[in-house]
Amino acid sequence: MSVGVVKPISISFSEPLSLRSGATIANYELKVETYGHLNADKSNAVLICHALNASHHVAGIAEDDPDNLGWWDNMIGPGKPVDTNRFFVIGINNLGSCFGSTGPMSINPSTGKPYGASFPVVTVEDWVNAQVRVAEYFGIQKFSAVMGGSLGGMQAMAWGMMYPERVDNCVVVASTPKLSAQNIAFNEVARSAILSDPDFHGGDYYAHGIKPRRGLRVARMIGHITYLSDDDMAEKFGRELRRPDGASNDYNFNFDVEFEVESYLRYQGDKFSEYFDANTYLLITRALDYFDPARDHGDDLSKAMKEVMAKFLVVSFTTDWRFAPQRSREIVKALLDNKLDVTYAEIDAPHGHDAFLLEDPRYHGVVRAYFEQIAKGLPA
Repeated sequence: MSVGVVKPISISFSEPLSLRSGATIANYELKVETYGHLNADKSNAVLICHALNASHHVAGIAEDDPDNLGWWDNMIGPGKPVDTNRFFVIGINNLGSCFGSTGPMSINPSTGKPYGASFPVVTVEDWVNAQVRVAEYFGIQKFSAVMGGSLGGMQAMAWGMMYPERVDNCVVVASTPKLSAQNIAFNEVARSAILSDPDFHGGDYYAHGIKPRRGLRVARMIGHITYLSDDDMAEKFGRELRRPDGASNDYNFNFDVEFEVESYLRYQGDKFSEYFDANTYLLITRALDYFDPARDHGDDLSKAMKEVMAKFLVVSFTTDWRFAPQRSREIVKALLDNKLDVTYAEIDAPHGHDAFLLEDPRYHGVVRAYFEQIAKGLPA
């Protein structure tokens, strides 16, 4: 069962937000959706943190687009693992994104023009600080849980470290305590595709009425390769040629689409380039690169976790090579080093990194059981 048709709200903040870079941003808006009802003592709130190209629209059907189903609709809703009959769930579009919150596409009040390349670099920690203000808007002193997958999982971890007294449970799915050199390299290749697109115009392409679509396409294609496992790609596409029914199965000996996997990647790239913003892509991938809570603690993650008070659920997937299970085990070890309560599940799923978005009964069973335990501690 779905939460049904949902309508987002925009929350305006006039107080300047100080960023890790030293910059500040004032008079900004965050786009938010909520599902379920906040109980009398405001103890049943769950914050869902989104990953690279997602948004506040976590569950349900968007009011302005009946085809737009929330990106985690299989996880959140009445009777679902995160049950909105029990919990008040909040989805926030992060600062710098392109789905309604203030970002590079927004008008800079000091110039009257879009921020473009002048929008400040933001970090995971900056997003968490902005999310705290949303909690205060709703009068929520402590989240029952903060949950996210991939980059969203980094935000959930950061909540546990930055605001230990304001979160009871952190749910970290398919995530990592920091990017590997290989992951940073993938991000750099994607950013280079955008930066080298002639239509990028130094990030101020809005004034030219164009988008750096070619760069965005390539960036998305690179990303999709890393989201799927080798086995999943083999099963979906193999070496099948892209041919109309009855056409010859011989090679065409040209550089048009030959293989099904090429067609899939081009389709994903084209679709992405229509709805996503290039400057936002640069910002969010750099936020991924910069997340490294152990850096200020002698590269010791256990020391970085020393203030954590929350219980943790950590979930990884065996075929996720972007954020491999080994990285989740590092998080678990750091928590255990601090004698914290942690539940770990390593799911044998074939779908690679994207598995955190899919409806695997074992994965959903673990999350459901965990949230049922949380619900038992809520007021009747």
